[in-house]
Amino acid sequence: MASIKSASNVTGAFMAPSSELAPLHGGDLAAASRLFPGAPEPFLDLSTGINPNPYPVPPLAPDLWTKLPEPEALSRLAAMAAQAYGAPSSAHIAVAPGTQILVALAVGLVPPGRAAVLGPTYAEHARLARLAGYRVTEVSNVEELGEADLVIVVNPNNPDGRIVDREALLTIADRLRPRGGLLIVDEAFMDVGPKCASLGDEAARGNIVVLRSFGKFFGLAGLRLGFVLASTDLATALAASLGPWPVSGAALAIGTTALADTAWRAATRVSLAGSAQRLDAMLTNAKLEIVGGTALFRLTRSPAAPELFQHLGRAGIFTRRFAEESSWLRFGLPGDEPQWQRLSAALDSFGKSPR
Repeated sequence: MASIKSASNVTGAFMAPSSELAPLHGGDLAAASRLFPGAPEPFLDLSTGINPNPYPVPPLAPDLWTKLPEPEALSRLAAMAAQAYGAPSSAHIAVAPGTQILVALAVGLVPPGRAAVLGPTYAEHARLARLAGYRVTEVSNVEELGEADLVIVVNPNNPDGRIVDREALLTIADRLRPRGGLLIVDEAFMDVGPKCASLGDEAARGNIVVLRSFGKFFGLAGLRLGFVLASTDLATALAASLGPWPVSGAALAIGTTALADTAWRAATRVSLAGSAQRLDAMLTNAKLEIVGGTALFRLTRSPAAPELFQHLGRAGIFTRRFAEESSWLRFGLPGDEPQWQRLSAALDSFGKSPR
């Protein structure tokens, strides 16, 4: 039977060697330039689900770059994250340099056994579980999650935006508890999802780990800031594995200010929803079937997706294709009117080109 590990055991999950390579991700514009060497630059990067209109970074005190981050600043950010994401208290928060490292650490909270990942989704989750020694199965619906020791659900999901009902997730957590299993819910896109679907307020249950990404919604992915919401024991274990200075002083200051800016957050949710509707109309007009997404990206399906990917790439527009499903193409949001017009023109010219 699996059991939740103590803080002293968390960092041992990745000692075993593995030849598994990291999967490809969006946002690699150097790769785009190599793939489309004659394309006009700069590329319009629609290959990620990152807000193209980022939070306005406030002026930063010079000593944020010259001093070690203050523990009090870390505590303030944790308190603000608890308030913003609905955790019971700041004791249920661990701050990290992005959620990527949190997935790697969280899978080590349970001794390796069977892991089930609800897919299709980020390939990285299954890869990290395998690196930790799990036997990983990807399943297509909640009912197939079975008797795993570790269950990973991305909610809302990437790339299709699927949302799993919170009661279904709580049932899974209850089923895992008697055998010491763990449920990891990656809520990277929950800032634009239905608030009632988040499990942030259930962090105290003891076998639920919720991950929240800062960079996607706030458009500051390069800041590398993320949060885990969990029981105090698990949050403490993860925080201990990250050490006393998990993020920079600049990340602490920007994160605290942005999370406290409720007016910007509310206005941005409305703005992103409107942009997603505009993108829907543009993609539908291009004869693409919209099969899912969130307010930060749309997933389309078309038998001509491989040709469209090439056409857009030659026009300097980088989208996200999927090796496992060649008919899929995912579009992020353009950031300003010239970018919208550039995408519109490229889609129009594809519709008129002989194939």
